[in-house]
Amino acid sequence: MKTKDTFMQRIGEYLFTVAVVIEVLVVIVDKSNYTNPVQGRMFQITFLLFLAKMCLTKYVFREYVCIFLFCMLGAVSYFVTGRNELVRVVVFVASCKNMDMGKCLKLVFGLTLAGCLALITLSVTGIYGGVSLTQDYGRGSVETRYTLGMGHPNALQCMVWSLSVLGLYLYGKMMRWWHYLILLLVNVFFFWLTDSRTSLLVTILSIAIVFLTTRQTHVILKKIIDWIGMIVSMGSIGISVLIACNAYRVYNYVWYDDRSPVTMFFYYLNKALNGRVRILVENDRFEGTVQTWKLFSGPENNYYFDLGWVRLFYWYGIIPGCVFVLAIVALLLFFYKKNDSMSIALIASICLYTVMEAHVISVFLARNYLLFVAGGAWCMVLKGLQGEKGSTS
Repeated sequence: MKTKDTFMQRIGEYLFTVAVVIEVLVVIVDKSNYTNPVQGRMFQITFLLFLAKMCLTKYVFREYVCIFLFCMLGAVSYFVTGRNELVRVVVFVASCKNMDMGKCLKLVFGLTLAGCLALITLSVTGIYGGVSLTQDYGRGSVETRYTLGMGHPNALQCMVWSLSVLGLYLYGKMMRWWHYLILLLVNVFFFWLTDSRTSLLVTILSIAIVFLTTRQTHVILKKIIDWIGMIVSMGSIGISVLIACNAYRVYNYVWYDDRSPVTMFFYYLNKALNGRVRILVENDRFEGTVQTWKLFSGPENNYYFDLGWVRLFYWYGIIPGCVFVLAIVALLLFFYKKNDSMSIALIASICLYTVMEAHVISVFLARNYLLFVAGGAWCMVLKGLQGEKGSTS
């Protein structure tokens, strides 16, 4: 019986690994100039592979209840909005049980790095993909910036940020000071090519936090750094909600000559975010602002903009958005109790970046490293909650 269980577990692990590889390949193809005609079909295949892994995994009662409730949430979201991402996310996270997520993320890191290097090589050799893009980037002049096969300079710098923070998470404890310096110089080099300030600033902050975390031995100072990471995470979501509530003030600044202190704050915030707030009010319905949010979103909420947390609530609804935020809070508290500063730093970096960019709020599971972190921790989080309830009863 034990041999049979081990055999089934290994089959599940192979299916999970194949699905992750496919998800990463879909991300790489999406970053290229090629339009993938079978992307939806590939997502269906990975969903079935993750579902098969989930069916081959044993869960305890509280885990079954959790999976059921989240599946119901995903099902409601699918029938109301037509989007199946939440169902895919739930099945993926549930299927992560008993998987070595450290090895899994190293696989994701290696494949993503290889894919990005392949796109860069193809572009600079003239085989496939553009090297640069000349246009007005919203700063009042026409500029030439480098894309290196990834369609847009922001997309290139975004992948540099993504690989940097994942690399810090996986290897930060083993890195020497000059490794951090090299990583910083790599990011500065790509900034010189792309002029994408957002990714560079968030990466610099991430490098600084991880460097201090790995070099700091004083318990209190490490706790302070962890608290900073948790505050940054929650503050990023909070400021995003405030932007969605007050984006109309940028409109009032232009059309109604509103110069009140609050309006001026959001006017300058819009400038700091390179016009990302203004985009919300450059359409008839002010898409993305809170007036277009619903408890569960609808098919008509399909407007694209960069503000990631705003897009989460706009695309999927207030209830799914709040559940996602509560899940992040639970993860942060869990990692704080476990003294896992690297996970807190990763979450903080992703949360901060998602204020400006929607890289992780998309149909691509392999873009969102939060899902992998959640997949490796959700069973232990539930066990901790069960333990706390048991101790108080």
